[in-house]
Amino acid sequence: MSSLVTQLDSRDSHFASTLAHLLNQNIVNKPEVVNLVSKIICEVRSRGDEAIIEYTSNFDKQMVSRVSDLELTTANFEEAWFRISKQERVALEMATRRIFDFHERQVSKSWEYQDELGNLLGQRITPLDIVGIYVPGGKASYPSSVLMNAIPAKVAQVGEIVMLVPAPEGELNDMVLAAAHLAGIDRAFTLGGAQAIAGLAYGTETLPVVDKIVGPGNQYVAEAKRQVFGKVGIDMIAGPSEILIICDGSTPTDWIVLDLFSQAEHDEDARVFLLCDDAKFIDSVLERIEAILPDMDRKDIISESLSRNGTFILTKDISEAISISNIIAPEHLELSVENPRSHLAEITAAGAIFLGKHASESVGDYCAGPSHVLPTGGTARFASPLGVYDFQKRSSVIMCDEIGGRSLCETAFVLANSESLSAHAASVKIRLKQTSK
Repeated sequence: MSSLVTQLDSRDSHFASTLAHLLNQNIVNKPEVVNLVSKIICEVRSRGDEAIIEYTSNFDKQMVSRVSDLELTTANFEEAWFRISKQERVALEMATRRIFDFHERQVSKSWEYQDELGNLLGQRITPLDIVGIYVPGGKASYPSSVLMNAIPAKVAQVGEIVMLVPAPEGELNDMVLAAAHLAGIDRAFTLGGAQAIAGLAYGTETLPVVDKIVGPGNQYVAEAKRQVFGKVGIDMIAGPSEILIICDGSTPTDWIVLDLFSQAEHDEDARVFLLCDDAKFIDSVLERIEAILPDMDRKDIISESLSRNGTFILTKDISEAISISNIIAPEHLELSVENPRSHLAEITAAGAIFLGKHASESVGDYCAGPSHVLPTGGTARFASPLGVYDFQKRSSVIMCDEIGGRSLCETAFVLANSESLSAHAASVKIRLKQTSK
């Protein structure tokens, strides 16, 4: 069973280069995906609704004559809310309440101060006017994606939230619509794929132009987001899901195995890492994988994910494991050790950190509170989870009176001349000449 995953030892002389090679095996879109997405975006830009209808018919088998026929209403959301079970309503309400509570603590406020020269300086915080949220649809049910993307935008007081959810052959999931009801989605269209992203980036006769597009999707959606970035903002180019577990052997083995499976079951490209300073515990995890895997509904996907991208690393101690984790910069990091908070300050790169054996990554996916939209592919070295701040703009505020302005103009005049920008220098020099000393 040891061949199912790659096994490394940090004490091996080639460990650093081997790990670097594994991490550099980035999954990139195939040229045919890039080219097709580029064609779709060009068609939507030039033909608008006509192209949207054509691609929706070809890819999602939805036959409509107008894009407006794809629009859902808040009444559709409310009807779905009452169709789901009471147990599902209670779960959605609890998750919604917790996600709102967490993100309300992220709200930034405008501020200002007066400097020693009497000038007023500050920062103005304003919400985005309109954003698009992409939610995978069809047979798949991802109500959590609705909540995790829409609620931070709602807390930021975005003016309008537009949801895109594909409905292959007209199939929609009530849990997704019920989540839209709780999250306060303003408009929604049963529209997916690269054409949906292009539609919101450039606008059509029916679809509005948005300021930013967020949310997960397949390789075509991810590539479309990459190509429209700059015309609109995006949250990130999301790669395959990742989990990295650091353990000291104190967590029940089956808990570790199932936490690894929870990410491996997403798709065959998902990445799973186990870092441990106990060789016997690693062996026991491998044994339990062999025992538990046959009973998993998505065993084929999990097995393929583990064989492609499963890496178990034997480390000298927990601190070294954390140092290696900081290099990997995982999307999800479980610190499944005794006294996990004592190690928290050592962690410098992770999308979400789960402290202790009772903090399963799965609760973060659904109801802990923070958004589950996290940086992947090592981008946690410089990127952050989706939050309220992603839906706010910051503008600098500068106000000068005559006395304070004159002092700044004198400094600016010297610096402008040093950069040979004569118009800059002239614009402050004229103020120095025409204001009293």
